[in-house]
Amino acid sequence: MKRTKNFFSLFLICCSFSFSIQSQEKLPLLDLLPQLEIKFDVKFSYSESDVNAIIVDSPNEADSINKIIETLNQTTILNFKFLNERYITVSTIDKRISICGLVITQANNEPLLGASVVIKNSSKGLITNVDGEFQLADVGINETVVISFLGYENLMVKAKDLRFIDNTCKTIVMQEKNEELNQVLISKFLTTGLQKRIDGSTILNTEKFGILPGLTEPDILQSIQALPGVESVNESIANINVRGGTNDQNLMLWDNIKMYHSGHFFGLISAYNPYLTNKVVVMKNGTPSEFSDGVSSTINMSTKDVIGDDFSGGFGFNLLHVDAFLEIPISKKLALHVSGRRSFTDIFNTPTYDNYFERSFQDSELTTNDDNISESNRSSEFYFYDYTAKILFDFNENHKLRANIIGISNNLDYTESYTNNTDETESKTSNLQQENLGLGTSWNAIWSDKFITDITAFYSKYNVDATDYRIETDQKLTQANEVLETGFKLKTNFKINKVFNLLNGYQFSEIGILNETTVSSPSYSKTKKDVLLNHALFSELEYNKDNTYLRLGVRGNYFQKFDKFIVEPRLNFRQKLSNKLAIKLQGEFKNQSANQKIDFQDDFLGVENRRWILANEKDIPISESKQGSLGFEFKHNNILIDVEGFYKVIDGITASNQGFYNNFQYINATGSYNVKGVEFLINKTANKSSAWLSYTYSINDYKFESFTPSTFPNNVDIRHSVSLAFNYNVLDNLEVSVGGICRSGQPYTKPIEGNETVQNGNTTTVNYDTPNNENLEDFIRLDTSINYNFNISESVLGVFRVGVLNILNRKNSINRYYEVNPDDSNKALQIDNKSLGLTPNLSFRVKF
Repeated sequence: MKRTKNFFSLFLICCSFSFSIQSQEKLPLLDLLPQLEIKFDVKFSYSESDVNAIIVDSPNEADSINKIIETLNQTTILNFKFLNERYITVSTIDKRISICGLVITQANNEPLLGASVVIKNSSKGLITNVDGEFQLADVGINETVVISFLGYENLMVKAKDLRFIDNTCKTIVMQEKNEELNQVLISKFLTTGLQKRIDGSTILNTEKFGILPGLTEPDILQSIQALPGVESVNESIANINVRGGTNDQNLMLWDNIKMYHSGHFFGLISAYNPYLTNKVVVMKNGTPSEFSDGVSSTINMSTKDVIGDDFSGGFGFNLLHVDAFLEIPISKKLALHVSGRRSFTDIFNTPTYDNYFERSFQDSELTTNDDNISESNRSSEFYFYDYTAKILFDFNENHKLRANIIGISNNLDYTESYTNNTDETESKTSNLQQENLGLGTSWNAIWSDKFITDITAFYSKYNVDATDYRIETDQKLTQANEVLETGFKLKTNFKINKVFNLLNGYQFSEIGILNETTVSSPSYSKTKKDVLLNHALFSELEYNKDNTYLRLGVRGNYFQKFDKFIVEPRLNFRQKLSNKLAIKLQGEFKNQSANQKIDFQDDFLGVENRRWILANEKDIPISESKQGSLGFEFKHNNILIDVEGFYKVIDGITASNQGFYNNFQYINATGSYNVKGVEFLINKTANKSSAWLSYTYSINDYKFESFTPSTFPNNVDIRHSVSLAFNYNVLDNLEVSVGGICRSGQPYTKPIEGNETVQNGNTTTVNYDTPNNENLEDFIRLDTSINYNFNISESVLGVFRVGVLNILNRKNSINRYYEVNPDDSNKALQIDNKSLGLTPNLSFRVKF
């Protein structure tokens, strides 16, 4: 009896085990559905093609029909829906799922932080975290997911292939673009959208740009001032100083067009619309040999270069202007990209405009005029605009043609009314107009996996025209400064193998500069025009393998007018010593033939007194620079420490383009300056936050042999500069940024105490002491910004931003000079230019 009982128990266990195994067996869904119809007396409505290839687990015998349907909804790509108690529909329509993935690089399987994951034809998306991971809920199963990252090929993946099932996610491998030679080294540098490449250059990706303190939009030339060694001594983007250089020593390129003008509001905001300017590369040293003509830095801006599938764009406004941009696909091979921006400050004023106006036009005729003309008899009207257009035509995947146009304009009208001797009221209007027009075209051809050619050509026209009526002397002063440049470049890339790349090319440019001054009373006219032709050959070899990156280049420049040949070697080297530490060495020789002259006597209404002039190799030589830098990078646990020492010498500068406020103000002389220093940066990034601290120490001195003393501090000798900022994502769609700047005051020259003026005949001038021997008070500014994103609809995204510059309302002095006191000719009158006070701004944008 006992044996029978044991046998029976064993039989039950085996049957249970057998049933358990059977219940976990797989079977086609197409076979399961008829079985369920018979067992539960239900009817399924479905297309055989939808369910044909789907395999599912056999349900447990005890499961109800509701439990089975719930399981099928969770484990298949189909949507099972009860129409009533008996009828059930089966389809992929309206099926919502959760997706996830791990994005890594093909080269070394490292995770990609900041890769963009977007549902196609919608504003829904996110970026990958520090581990390269992403997860997104409520996604249509038939939707397409677009995964992109700068320097890598875009991927389009069906949502159903990224389903989040059993806590597992698919690995997505990103492949580098063939034309992207310098891979991204740091994908989130300071803030989202700022990235650092292996050659030391920095990329600003405006489409993915996060937030910086004080900014309400990704202003291109404001944003790059977050980088160590890049700042503006007078907080103007028209005066960006890179490692102690002047603004005219920065080469500005927009889609391969050389630009001679960079700012609206005469320098306070960038003149380049950021919403079609897709990528900005900033190079402080170790520049590729294809670039020259900017002895301080190269800022290379590129617009979007891909023909999209759908019509898209955006528009918005802030307290200074309105703007819009459109991406219009005409066909699969042809597209048009356009953008436009215009201020509304000539219609009505805002507090932001009032602050900018006061900052821009202080100490000009607009704010300081003859006492005989009352404030009520003076009026001014100012506006600016810019526009761009780009035609994209793809012959096929390997041959692409592009054509571009960009226009920038600032216009100021200043009217004075007065009563003449016959009691009649007269008015005279002065005008200042500043414009830059650029045209360009390019053809990119991929002839094979190893050989690529690029042909580009451009035309650039810059002009400043001023008409100044001076009522007190009944004099009309007309001035003009015009620059015309045309250029052509042929570049070839030959990929020798996986680690070597050879670049060769030829560049031609012709530049003409006109300067004209006309005075009505007494009658006077002066016109000067110069033209210079330049031919250049360049070549460089790039090596990139494992832990070593090396780029060796040389550029030969021939100036036809002077029969002069200048050779420029280039070096860029980076060696990774371990997974955490790398050293870098860079060097370059560069030249520049066009510079800006500061004209104190003919001052364009006192607002814009910089004129472009051309080298003549007599009293205006071609400027030449030599620069070297050595540093190291330490990266661990999302902490980056970057230290770099540099030394730079610029020969061939003139006293007239430095803007001296001392005894050398009107003396013609040539000289040089040298700057040496160190840049330090520590940056910590996390999923929701980023914080950084940068410090720059430098010594910047002039040397003019004909001056006494011959060596003295540079006008932009900023010994200490500290920048600190913190970004935090309070919510997924709400970000806050706070940061500040603290730097040494700018040098200035004071008069000799007790002997402040000196008289020479009938002329009295300020008697200056040792040049640049004093410094202004330290410049300190604290800024903040808030960014909020929200979905207006499934395919329309709204962005609201608030920014405040100088929230402490600190009265920073940014320049100091002296004039003879009109009430006492024995005394000098001190004049201080002040920075922006507390300046709020807000913006609202819509993207579709």
